[in-house]
Amino acid sequence: MNLLEAFASSLCDETKWHAANNQNSKSIILKAGHLSMIFDNGSLRYISNGNCEIIRMIYASVRDKEWLTIKPVISDEDFAVKTDSFRIRYSCQYTSGNINFLAHYLIEGKADNSVIFSFDGEALNSFEKNRIGFCVLHPINNYAGETCQIIHSNDVSENLRFPDSISPDQPFYDIKSMKWKISGQDCSLDFFGDVFETEDQRNWTDASFKTYSTPLKIPYPVKIDKGVNISQRIELRIKAEAEVEVDKGTVLLRLYPEKMMRLPAIGIGRSTRKTLITDSEIKILEELRFDHYRVNIFLFSGNWKNNAEASVSEAERLSYPLEFALFFDDNFQDQVAEFIVWMKIRQPNISVINIFHKLYPATPGSIINIVSPILKKVLPHVNVGCGTNANFAQLNRNRPESDLFDNLIYSIQPQEHASDNITLVENLQGQGYTAESAKLFCNGKRIWVSPVTIQRRFNANKENYEQTLSYRSLPAQIDSRLMSLLGASWTAASIKYLSETGVEGITYFETVGERGIIQGDFPSRWPKDFKSVKGMIFPSYHLFKYVLDSKSFEVIGSQSSAPLKIDILALLNGINLKIILMNFTGVIQSVMLKDISGEFRMKQLNAGNFAEAVSDLNWYHDTSTIQIDPEEKLLLEPFSLSFIEGKVRT
Repeated sequence: MNLLEAFASSLCDETKWHAANNQNSKSIILKAGHLSMIFDNGSLRYISNGNCEIIRMIYASVRDKEWLTIKPVISDEDFAVKTDSFRIRYSCQYTSGNINFLAHYLIEGKADNSVIFSFDGEALNSFEKNRIGFCVLHPINNYAGETCQIIHSNDVSENLRFPDSISPDQPFYDIKSMKWKISGQDCSLDFFGDVFETEDQRNWTDASFKTYSTPLKIPYPVKIDKGVNISQRIELRIKAEAEVEVDKGTVLLRLYPEKMMRLPAIGIGRSTRKTLITDSEIKILEELRFDHYRVNIFLFSGNWKNNAEASVSEAERLSYPLEFALFFDDNFQDQVAEFIVWMKIRQPNISVINIFHKLYPATPGSIINIVSPILKKVLPHVNVGCGTNANFAQLNRNRPESDLFDNLIYSIQPQEHASDNITLVENLQGQGYTAESAKLFCNGKRIWVSPVTIQRRFNANKENYEQTLSYRSLPAQIDSRLMSLLGASWTAASIKYLSETGVEGITYFETVGERGIIQGDFPSRWPKDFKSVKGMIFPSYHLFKYVLDSKSFEVIGSQSSAPLKIDILALLNGINLKIILMNFTGVIQSVMLKDISGEFRMKQLNAGNFAEAVSDLNWYHDTSTIQIDPEEKLLLEPFSLSFIEGKVRT
């Protein structure tokens, strides 16, 4: 074992494949009559009757004046748990900057299928906040399009519906109580201590609707004086005659060959590392056949040509066509003219140009109507994209005022509201929801998602692009899970959900460094928090190699009976079938591929060979293969990716 393998082996053992990130203080299964749920880090998750998920999550949130969520420190936990009821007490202290808020919580689950969640809190000093209070998440699959009775603060009742497509505005306002039916069960939520409203969290790829306090029409931030007390209570009641049977068996995976989509163009972003990409890094990356190379060009900056020149040089060495993201200010007519002069001299290989304004959350019509025709006249073969450099929310709320463009663009990151592993997996389905909704107002334009990152690049509540800064400590844009097995599985599922909805193109991550798919020729700049060493090949590299070597294949519709545990990406070319299975859990999972027969072989990337995979550029070619029978159960190792290939028997 070489030094890199030895380091990677110890890293994998130490962090449990990075799944230990955000490890919780206590996670236990609870019962309240027929209802089951999980207490997880001060929150209730997956309140269900058997297989019927009723509430995805109830939790309290403290968010500062920039909408950043303050992570609590939990203490004084006290549990009294019975077979059909429970009582939990604990305290949370929220501290960040001037914020210092202490809350005492009580959760009571009763045998009559009810749950009461309350808190009493005190400001220990004066500070500004945008939100303090409870949030309730309603899962999309059981709620979209369904009727809900809203009782307002004046006791007036109104029958409304959860939206099917992603709503840019709050579907429900001024909520005192909610009543609805799900699988024949009568459900109700009563809120005390504040007025609540509901938003569509699919705007940020969360697969949920969120009912929260305080209404956004009330001006914020709000100053909370030292000594101020805040109290809230939520009461959930379910009328259920019997407990629904729980399916705890094998996860079933199905393919739908009638649902075939072309594999999108898949690209990679330029590294934000200050050191230019090296020759040896080029050799590793050119093994991957990415379709484009995203580069940000700030045309309002005096040194944009130097950055553009370096970017073009890298793209040429990689043999990747360019995806230029051009950022303008109000002097955009002069800036586009200057760009065209430079471009005619330099003659870079450009496939896509996305245009943005530094001061607007989405491309304003004034720029689209002038800049896009100019670019199309000079570069008729290049697709011009407009939209947002931020979340789908910014696009949905600022839809294009012109149709003089080719691609409708937005970016994706899964951590707008929470950052734990479970939330990252939950939000994967939300990526597909954004593309489906974008098609409803794109007027026939192609959907282009760029970039997709595992961590958010900037705070879209106050800025429209990422600033270039120097960091002594690990910056918020970096997440160590990117180099983990979980990060690679998350990426595979992202490709699945976006591909199955027919997007035109996707751009992922960066080439090298702590935000890349390889560490490259330089060690981690933050070795205590990002525990990589130079030369590491992150698992996502092998995933992209597998997918990008399959460009002649089409994406097949596929479905998992338990997508929060196991998911599937399937590719087909004639009778040649390729499948990637992702185990998001920390335990061995049993799966069954339904209605598939033929001769197949499997290679699995897991903790046992993690060290070899991050040390060997040709890991997939070099690792051993096992023959499998798709008509028999397969066992998937924790946090693993399983690559299956074979010919389908017709």
